[in-house]
Order: sequence, then C-alpha cells, then structure tokens
Amino acid sequence: MKISSSLARRCGFATVTLAFSALSLVATACSESSSDSSASQRDATTTAPAKSLQVLVTNDDGYDADGIDAIVEALRATPNVAVTVVAPATNQSGKGGTVTGGTLTAADVKTKSGYPAKAVSGTPADSMIWALDQGGISFKPDFVVSGINAGQNMGPVIDLSGTVGAARAATSRGVASIATSQGITDNKFNFKAGVEQVMAWFTKNRSAITDGTITKATVFNMNIPTCPSGSVRGPADVPLATTTEGYLNVPDCASTATNSSDDIKAFQIGFAPISNIPLKPAA
Repeated sequence: MKISSSLARRCGFATVTLAFSALSLVATACSESSSDSSASQRDATTTAPAKSLQVLVTNDDGYDADGIDAIVEALRATPNVAVTVVAPATNQSGKGGTVTGGTLTAADVKTKSGYPAKAVSGTPADSMIWALDQGGISFKPDFVVSGINAGQNMGPVIDLSGTVGAARAATSRGVASIATSQGITDNKFNFKAGVEQVMAWFTKNRSAITDGTITKATVFNMNIPTCPSGSVRGPADVPLATTTEGYLNVPDCASTATNSSDDIKAFQIGFAPISNIPLKPAA
C-alpha cells in the first residue's frame, strides 16, 4: 500500500511503499494531535465544583434542641457547605424579635450530635446581633437557617416566634434567611420529614444563595406538618393566613384537596407551606 504525497509531507516522511504494519505506526503518530484535542475538550467540559457556602444556623429552642441538631447534621453532610452554629443558651420560645441590649456573651458548647456551637446568653435575635454586629463570627454568612423549631409558626402567630425573630434579625442585617418549624401532632415532632423539606428547598435555591440574588427584602417561613399517616405532600408557596382558624388541627396528609390559599390551610391538608414574610412585625 502507498501513502499519498500529501500525507507523507504532513507526517514528515517521503512517499514510500510500506507494509501494513509500518502504515499502522504512521497512522498512530498522525492521530496524536486529534487525541490531544479530544482530551482538551473533555477537560474543558468538566463540571466545576459548587461554590462553598457559609451557612449560619440558629433557633429559639436552644443550641441543644433536637430540631437544630437535625438540620445541622443534614447541612454538614451537604458538599461544599460550611456550618456555623450560634443559638440561645436556653429555650427562648415565644420571644419574637425582642433584644436584650448591651454587650452580649457566648460560651463554647456542642449540639446533641457533638458539633461545636456558640451559646449566647440572650434571645434568638440577640444570637444574630452577637454573631453579626458584635464580632461573634469573623465572616458574613451567605445564608441563615433558623430552626428547625419544635412547633409550627404560621399566620398571625409568626410575630411571637423567636425562630422568625432570629431570621428577621439576620435578614435585617443583609443576610438572607429562612425560618423553619416542625408541626406538632400527638406531642411528637417528625424532624426527619422537616429536614427533607428544608434541604429540598435549600438545594432548589442554592444557586440564588450562591450568586446573591436570593431575596433579602423578606424572610422565608416554612412549616412542615408531622403527619399522623401518609407523608408530607411537598412545598406550597402561599401567603400568611390572617386568622388562626384551624391552627391546631391535626394535618391530613392523605388529603387530595388543593385548597391551599394560605399557610394554615396548606398545612392542614399535608403541604409544607412557604411564605414570604415582612422584616418587621405587624404594628
């Protein structure tokens, strides 16, 4: 078999008659540039790792509560997420957005699963003031998760919630946040279901958190029902209820109803309502 003069010139050989084995050597040499090009293309299309996020976690039940422990462990297991815990030293449920004033103090503690945390002597909002205003942490977090609270916080009740109060304190200081609460059924809280819903929301909104386009004009408020049977039907973006009617009803997660015109109604029929709430309590 003969190699054409053009191929011979390109590969740096004179035109000669070669045996099949020699031709194979020439073909291998000439294909190197093509292989290098393909490798370069593969390298260029490799997906870059997700940007590392700094997530600050707080609550109103105290640093050693089950709910904050559950969400901290889930966030820690998420790739490229650095978790910092700053929460009240004691249960501060029902404190809303109240603040103590003055210089705050904090102690080194650990969550129930043994993760390092800071326990602030004060209210939930104080925890964010200590962290963000008084130099408690040395960086500005990308996002704040408040909760997961033991008990739902919906409708007009949100202004009494320390979980919401902490989230409002964070977002008022330029850090987007979500307040998360697990509903109570028969004196039980299914924090596993809560973690699933919160983490699904976090994953869905991670890009907006990363690039800073997540809203800071309002606070996200999520409530997850503890289903007596069945499972949570998924998230529902709804406004706050204007009354507390049905607030303590046992959720029907087996319902097929779709009347989720507000957070309490959505919660009653098994959804996890998500509402955008104002930064300040109602007058």
